[in-house]
Amino acid sequence: MKETKKRTFTCGLDAAIAVMGGKWKGLILFALQDGPLRFGEVRRAVPGISERVLILQLREMEATGLLHREVYHQVPPKVEYSLTEFGDSLNAAMAPLGEWGEEHIERIEAIPWNEVG
Repeated sequence: MKETKKRTFTCGLDAAIAVMGGKWKGLILFALQDGPLRFGEVRRAVPGISERVLILQLREMEATGLLHREVYHQVPPKVEYSLTEFGDSLNAAMAPLGEWGEEHIERIEAIPWNEVG
């Protein structure tokens, strides 16, 4: 039998970042905020993501309960991704961070990122 691994977090931010992990999940959540999308639609809505990375991110997000994967048994096969209540609540929590980024985007773009860490 496979042992379930449990994590302990130091604070709520630590827990939230563990679920978010990486740059793509936030963009995927944002893309799904208006309703279900098929794989190709998600890929077009998240510029720069490779197919392989998108597949991995969607699997992780489904495993953590952020999104729901609905398979329609038809020809050709159809799969849609949508936010769960849990995912929608995370999207709502990220909205102020997105607003902060919009407010400071020029300053952030001016940062010499090759000199940072």
